[in-house]
Amino acid sequence: METHTATELAAQAGVSKATTARFFRSLGYADFEEVRLQAREERNRREPYTALESQPEPASLGRTISDHLDLELRNMTRTFEELRSDLLPETAEILESAPRVWFVGFGDEQGLATLGCTLFSRLRHDVHQLQGQGQSWARELSMTGPRDVMVLLTFEPRPKVLKSLLAHARTARMRVVTITDHVYAPQAARYSQIVLPCHVASYGLLPTHATMLSIIRLLAVAYLGRNPETVSQRISTLTGIDEELDLFE
Repeated sequence: METHTATELAAQAGVSKATTARFFRSLGYADFEEVRLQAREERNRREPYTALESQPEPASLGRTISDHLDLELRNMTRTFEELRSDLLPETAEILESAPRVWFVGFGDEQGLATLGCTLFSRLRHDVHQLQGQGQSWARELSMTGPRDVMVLLTFEPRPKVLKSLLAHARTARMRVVTITDHVYAPQAARYSQIVLPCHVASYGLLPTHATMLSIIRLLAVAYLGRNPETVSQRISTLTGIDEELDLFE
């Protein structure tokens, strides 16, 4: 209703324009323009995607805390409502059977890759982060091999090196699990065994990573659910080493 004329909607529905007009009048609208106006007002109020706004969104600091909370909740709700229930156990199985797991992220996602690596290192052995700083790409990639899993965390902008990295993963017969924005998900599906799309609408220019962070934790929970005894033993071993080294109070 926001983007099509009454004639176009009638054609898509396979009815006449007169039938379309009668339908909207039966709902209490004077004409279709009144319907379109309300639809656009609802979109501007509820779905603040910057690219779709007829007026530019105010800067992030111009929004209240409740506005940001509502937006993050909508991102979370849409992400998890659209997440296929079979993907989590399937991903957990892939991560369980992998000789090694490699987390990789660029820009803002590099920090989340570090967090994912740290989190999964508590759950299983041989979890690493591909960082490729300086001349270390070759050294790090030389340690990858068949059936290893690359967990790719990627939002815009995507660096040029990503294409080469994915080409190496294909050559090394690695499996790729991609956590990305829902717009990029169809393209990610071309090279990934699993794609976990996130809704990432935000105010202003600053991206949000709340849904990506939540997906990472959900993967960890799914992995724990498949391997409770093994994970428990590993955490117990790590705790014992921490106590032996007297790392924490």
